Formats: sequence, structure tokens, C-alpha cells
Amino acid sequence: MMTIRWTAAFALALSFAASAHAADDVAYCQALAAKYQANLVKASGHNPNPGTAEGNVAAYQCTQGNVAGIPVLERKLRDAKIDLPARG
Repeated sequence: MMTIRWTAAFALALSFAASAHAADDVAYCQALAAKYQANLVKASGHNPNPGTAEGNVAAYQCTQGNVAGIPVLERKLRDAKIDLPARG
């Protein structure tokens, strides 16, 4: 009986840690998207740059809470020699 309680407590602790980590990933992804939009996308001016389809999709995913765009945005920002935001 004691083993079941410890197992349940451990599983609960793991689920809290996983949800906190997921929230950190979403916040990081959204920070990447904001930096991408601010630094690499220019909608108007003498030299407009709409960004790449891949980068725009990744930024959209991040703004929607889908962290799948993280690797793409990290690569785009690194290639442009722009510092990445702090993670976590």
C-alpha cells in the first residue's frame, strides 16, 4: 500500500515538472518568434523582406503555442547572427 502512495506521489511530481517545462518551452518559442518578427521581417520600407515561408510558419506555430518551430527559428536567428533569447 505504501508503494502505491509513493508511486502516485512521484507520478504527480513528474507531471508538475513536465507541465512547467512545457510552459517554459512555449514562452521561449514565443520569444523566438517575436525576435524573428522584429529583426528579420520588414513589411514595408525601401527594402521589404517578408521573411521565409519556413520562418513564418515556425513563428506562427510558436505564437499558437506549438513548440515545433523552435529549431527553425533558432537556426534563422543564428544564421542572421542575432543573439537568441534566454531560455527558461
